Amino acid sequence: MNIIIWLIVGGILGWLASILMRTDAQQGILLNIVVGIVGAFLAGLVFAGGTINRGDFSLSSLIASFLGAVVLLAIVNLIRRGSVR
Repeated sequence: MNIIIWLIVGGILGWLASILMRTDAQQGILLNIVVGIVGAFLAGLVFAGGTINRGDFSLSSLIASFLGAVVLLAIVNLIRRGSVR
């Protein structure tokens, strides 16, 4: 059951990050899920607190995972276009 919640929350965080970074039209639901989960993983490497990948669904872990997804999209935009939107 945890993996289903993990996929749903990762998808929502990836979708919100893609809206913020204005890349929502370029990616579908699968890429939103990947961005949310990988962004949470990156946040887990940077921040000492919990993320959604560690099973911690507190407000601080959701914010950290969201920020990780935004940073991931910024890095991808920088590599693809040479500028961050």
